[in-house]
Amino acid sequence: MDFEDFVQDLSSLEVISKDNQKIAVKLSGVPLQYANALRRVCLNGVPVFAIDTVDIIENSSVLPDEGLAHRLGLIPITTDLGRFNEPSKCQCQSEAGCSNCKVMLVLDSGDSDVTRTILSNELSSEDDSIKPVSDKIPIVQLAPGQRIKIECYARLGRGTEHAKWNSATISTLTDTDKEDVKVLTVESTGSLNPEQIIISGVDEVSSRLGQFKDMIDHIEE
Repeated sequence: MDFEDFVQDLSSLEVISKDNQKIAVKLSGVPLQYANALRRVCLNGVPVFAIDTVDIIENSSVLPDEGLAHRLGLIPITTDLGRFNEPSKCQCQSEAGCSNCKVMLVLDSGDSDVTRTILSNELSSEDDSIKPVSDKIPIVQLAPGQRIKIECYARLGRGTEHAKWNSATISTLTDTDKEDVKVLTVESTGSLNPEQIIISGVDEVSSRLGQFKDMIDHIEE
């Protein structure tokens, strides 16, 4: 079986186990090079949202601006691949981005007279489908009188650019007792459900193979 046959017969994938975070599927008759390519793409080749730009209006916490921006960037963000474009593929072709490729999130801790931890649930998104995957991710602890006020912009990216855009925390390929049968296990960061990662990964590998074949044909001409 070549990868094109595998793509056309995607329904033959056998799901061994799955839940909201992890899926394991059986790959039968798929050459090792294609199976491993799919494993790698599922880890860091499927686009997901992450905070990329942070404008810090006020930060009187003990965490420096760079540390605060770094923590925000590592918060997994829910992703809708059907509605948004990667910046390089967006029709706006603008460095500033547009509503089809960028989403703004804001956070204003306000003033407090007690020590408290700022959590991800205080990030307010302009789009309800693009937000932190959990409300309980710690961002920074503020002492009485301290405050942070920020504007963030999230965009689609891939883990090959930076790990904050990894679509999966693990993506492994293991052998079985049958020579031509392997098991692909993918655990999502929460940005996409595991099934979406597998399906998008198959599409991505197929697209890359098509581009490679076009390059070879062009060279031969």
